[in-house]
Amino acid sequence: MFKKTKVAAVFAALALVVTTAPASSAANTDMEIFTWWASGGEAAGLAGMTTEFTRANPTLKFVNATVAGAAGVNAKGVLVSRMKAGNPPDTFQAHAGAELSSYVKAKQIEDLTSLYKSEGWDKSFPKDLIKTLTTGGKIYSVPVNIHRANVLWWNPAAAKKAGITKAPESLDAMLVDLEKFKKSGIDGMALAGNGDWAIAHLFDYVLLASMGPDKFNGLWTGKTLWNSKDVTTAIKYFSKILAYGNSSKSLDWPDAGKLVTTGKAGFFIMGDWASSQWQSEGLKLGTDYTWAPGPGTDGVYQWLSDSFTLPVGAPNRSAGIAWLKVCGSLAGQDAFNPKKGSIAARTDSNPALYDDYLKAAMKSWKVDRLVGSTVHGVNYGNAGMAAYDSAVGRFYTGGAKDSKGFVTALTAAAKANRNG
Repeated sequence: MFKKTKVAAVFAALALVVTTAPASSAANTDMEIFTWWASGGEAAGLAGMTTEFTRANPTLKFVNATVAGAAGVNAKGVLVSRMKAGNPPDTFQAHAGAELSSYVKAKQIEDLTSLYKSEGWDKSFPKDLIKTLTTGGKIYSVPVNIHRANVLWWNPAAAKKAGITKAPESLDAMLVDLEKFKKSGIDGMALAGNGDWAIAHLFDYVLLASMGPDKFNGLWTGKTLWNSKDVTTAIKYFSKILAYGNSSKSLDWPDAGKLVTTGKAGFFIMGDWASSQWQSEGLKLGTDYTWAPGPGTDGVYQWLSDSFTLPVGAPNRSAGIAWLKVCGSLAGQDAFNPKKGSIAARTDSNPALYDDYLKAAMKSWKVDRLVGSTVHGVNYGNAGMAAYDSAVGRFYTGGAKDSKGFVTALTAAAKANRNG
């Protein structure tokens, strides 16, 4: 694993492995899918949808070109190189939203608007989601799920030990509880510094909780300035939270999560894929761990979505389309999401198939204020995300002391996104 401050170098290094990436067969019986889902609930979810695909397409061979690590950074590096080399897979995973902008700009993925109409997705997907997916009147990906980013996780036994009886409802209340955890002898906040993105995920939440959704959204439209008082206030909250974290700055997110589930840390701000990871390890929701909306964001759903595309020049284009049809289908989404730890993008999914957390998420998705995740591709494209994550990572590893430099770096990230 590695930090995104080295993204450019990593991409160059990963380019060396392009020739080893699998390609669809000349006989066009293979369907190569490119993802970063390699373990835990991610792999289980993909297996569920793969089964549905194979059932519907028994003559096609499913080829899983998974590149694991760093929440997709490793995979994106290989993918960028493959696309530039004219060696695309038949479909690839990407976060829905601005993350797709560079592929659209380079004309590397096909317009799927007609598929939305023929499959009825224009009616089965929420209108607001379709609006987010639309660029220049065209839609370039099929969302398979909805994840929530602003989730607070904790261990009930550790909370009881610290004298905490309910979830905090604000950032100030959370700071009080972090101090209680500290006095009980455990770290207040589990921090995952490996790869920068998980720390940036935490900062993205703190921005939202501190500023509120309107000013938060203004950061990505230019209505809220990075050198504003609102951002300065959020950075102060972020610095205080970091001070209650574990000493190791190199943990991957599953390892940071284990600090919570084993009672060595109090709180963890992470997306709801954490729940499926813990369930894959045999832990029980409501017993070994529990959840609440991130303090200060109740009634706000910070979302992200995994989606799939149809690359221009896909070796087996018809197989890619067949996969996309399964991705958008009710059967495909209900086979995938209960295992992945996410809810379906469709509005007609069967709640009975989902656990208690996911049932609650389904209800919230329909009524909450929706805002996008910056770290997971909704608000920023690849260039902006890399710069944003790197800025947060440098602030964290530097001891959260250079607030002025942090603001400068965040402003530069916004510029990188515009130019990317």
